[in-house]
Amino acid sequence: MNFTGIIIAICTFLTIGIWHPIVIKAEYRWGTHCWWTFLIIGIVCIIGALFIESTIISAVVGVFGASALWGIGELFTQKMRVERGWFPMNPKRAHEYKKQ
Repeated sequence: MNFTGIIIAICTFLTIGIWHPIVIKAEYRWGTHCWWTFLIIGIVCIIGALFIESTIISAVVGVFGASALWGIGELFTQKMRVERGWFPMNPKRAHEYKKQ
């Protein structure tokens, strides 16, 4: 039996699950100013995945990088969620928008 696909699927599911709270906490702590960090992580992981010989590890690193890049858009979407009051605003951080 070949478990490669199942392993990659589970790792993909876990990676997406890891990035969701990272995006929420990053927006809460730093706002959208940290988007470039997500960009660097994503690019480094995707380029790194090209040079990894193991199929499973390469796929997991690539998925992690793609999730980091997807997180950039989610970071700005999270900002809108905070503006709408769906998530709490960090009172210790200067906000780009007004409290409603």
